[in-house]
Amino acid sequence: MKVIAPPVAGTYTDYQKRYIDLITAPNVLQLMESHILDLKVLLSEIPYESEDFAYAEGKWTIKQLVGHMLDTERILAYRAMCIARGEQGSLPAFDENAYVSSASFNDRSLYDLGHEFNAVRESTILLFRYMSETELDRVGTANNTSITPRALLYMIAGHHVHHDRILRERYASELL
Repeated sequence: MKVIAPPVAGTYTDYQKRYIDLITAPNVLQLMESHILDLKVLLSEIPYESEDFAYAEGKWTIKQLVGHMLDTERILAYRAMCIARGEQGSLPAFDENAYVSSASFNDRSLYDLGHEFNAVRESTILLFRYMSETELDRVGTANNTSITPRALLYMIAGHHVHHDRILRERYASELL
């Protein structure tokens, strides 16, 4: 499998660095493939009657958290594709809280959201697997900051790691 080296400093912001630094695996695409089964197993262990659990007042439910992971992966992958293809315009920001509150994630089953995650993740992996080094290192603008598709790939993986930890530590630990 293709190995994509980490982004170099200066191709992402300090805020993005917190996600990028979570990736220490030697092959980010392989790690992302492992996330598919890992999340599927974790979600399958959550009892049906607990799918709408939120660990504190004002926090997202499990379904909303998974939905947020889906939204974010799609948006970051879209940004990467646009930049890799040479987009010169600035790509818009997004308000994660507004997106979650506007979505109907709680009306869906956790199984369905997990199945959707598999499809989105497979698509993301395929997108990056076939990007050239030139495409991976093109600089574009998203949310008024310069970034490369390579950095966005590591952000996608790091964002997953971040929220997987939250799922395990603040949600699943309360339920299982």
